[in-house]
Amino acid sequence: MAPIKKRKLNEPALAKARPSTASTPPTKRSKPAHKPTSRPPPPNSSATSGPSRPRNAPEVRRARTQDAEESEDSEDEEDGGFEGFDEEEEEDASSGSEEEDIAVNTAIQDSGEGEGSRKSFADLGVIPELIDACTNLGYTHPTPIQEQSIPLALQGRDIIGLAETGSGKTAAFVLPLLQELIKKPQPLFGLVLAPTRELAYQISQQVEALGSLINVKCAVLVGGMDMVAQAIALGKKPHVIVATPGRLMDHLENTKGFSLKHLKYLVMDEADRLLDLDFGPILDKILKVLPREGRHTYLFSATMSSKVESLQRASLHNPLRVSISSSSHQTVLSLIQKYIFIPHKHKDVYLMHLINENLGHRTIIFTRTVNETQRIAILLRTLGFGAIPLHGQLSQSARLGALQKFRSRGRDILVATDVAARGLDIPSVDLVINLDLPADSKTYVHRVGRTARAGKSGKAISFVTQYDLEIWMRIENALGKKLDEEPIPKDEVMVLMERVGDAQRVAVKEMKEIHDSRGRRGGGGGRGRGHGRRGRDDMDREDG
Repeated sequence: MAPIKKRKLNEPALAKARPSTASTPPTKRSKPAHKPTSRPPPPNSSATSGPSRPRNAPEVRRARTQDAEESEDSEDEEDGGFEGFDEEEEEDASSGSEEEDIAVNTAIQDSGEGEGSRKSFADLGVIPELIDACTNLGYTHPTPIQEQSIPLALQGRDIIGLAETGSGKTAAFVLPLLQELIKKPQPLFGLVLAPTRELAYQISQQVEALGSLINVKCAVLVGGMDMVAQAIALGKKPHVIVATPGRLMDHLENTKGFSLKHLKYLVMDEADRLLDLDFGPILDKILKVLPREGRHTYLFSATMSSKVESLQRASLHNPLRVSISSSSHQTVLSLIQKYIFIPHKHKDVYLMHLINENLGHRTIIFTRTVNETQRIAILLRTLGFGAIPLHGQLSQSARLGALQKFRSRGRDILVATDVAARGLDIPSVDLVINLDLPADSKTYVHRVGRTARAGKSGKAISFVTQYDLEIWMRIENALGKKLDEEPIPKDEVMVLMERVGDAQRVAVKEMKEIHDSRGRRGGGGGRGRGHGRRGRDDMDREDG
């Protein structure tokens, strides 16, 4: 095979890469031979009507919402009013816009059967340059969220994408953005907003990887990094900016010559998390300085809350909603979820047993506090396991270094707070252990979503103690099912008690030394923790 030549975005030959508009649009679907006389059953229904379909063909449901107040609400949308969206709103999000819902049953995805019936990226209308980039990254077939949203985005529609974590949301918005960039190259073409620094870096890596054959330039603007270096990167006129809202606003206010008045694409990834981190007022300011005419907007989230609905009405025009989840707490089918019910005092020894049983498997252990994260990492190291901690009190460079060590298999065990729970794509994680249960079911879904990604299988085990029963019942209720208990022989576990006890004493001693050294340095009071709200530069710093 002849080597693929890289192409530059300013070459005249780029026009040849444009998909022909005269050809059949990728978004059109063939009409069924018969017209149903009644509403079709939901995707997960066992009832069927009409001719049978291939086993792996996803069921699609389109429902056009109408409301008596449609025209009145659409006027509000044109005004761009966005202030006060933090308040709970009881009205339905679909009442104010002509919005189509597309719900897809994902039970057939990644089953490995009926490969010939699955669509390719070419079927979606993606151009050859981007298909080659997808192939280089190992993307052979589009995921359900990509299959449903990419054709609509290429048609020029605003998109609301709802899908569980690990479903391929990033490529779903990056591919349409890059395809339009090839057709109409310009600097500062697209803006992607992300809630945390780690997620912003991850998105930028995927933008550069998917745009590698067309020399896409991408700049990252996040807190905790040098603003001068970021301003220099902006001066080089990148095609795409990936930013957290606080640092982007800093540059809009202080960096001379930086403007987004010609922006063509806006993407808000993990929108629910953006609002959970109190970025609302800053998003309001950013939306006011962005052009409304000629701008395409994509909003992606794992869940749809009332805050996200308000954000949608303020920033999107006549959007299409693509939903690849049957509920707001959907997990992928290839994920095995178990729990163990144990006394609180024996958590460490049961953890060591699980790690012993899964030697060589890449594991993420989630804890609730920074202190516990550090203690468990020391405990594991003392017992001879290669563990590395990740939490919000590490410097930005240390956090990125910890992630890189885990990704490159320099360490097989990552001990983390919820800083690692959302959005981060760490390939081939085999096991997730919830040593401490999260405070809410939504965080649980994102934690366990670190494994079983992109069609691979994975396992999640949660520790439930006598103090966690109420939380665990809420999580099971949100998932809509009872999970099975992981069988662990108690006798085998208790053999480790003496070794674990010795390691616990070492960990306690080292933790005391760490706290004493922090006290001598002043305890990190410079971040303004005594104030009610964090500064703008620290808002994207996830403390977990």
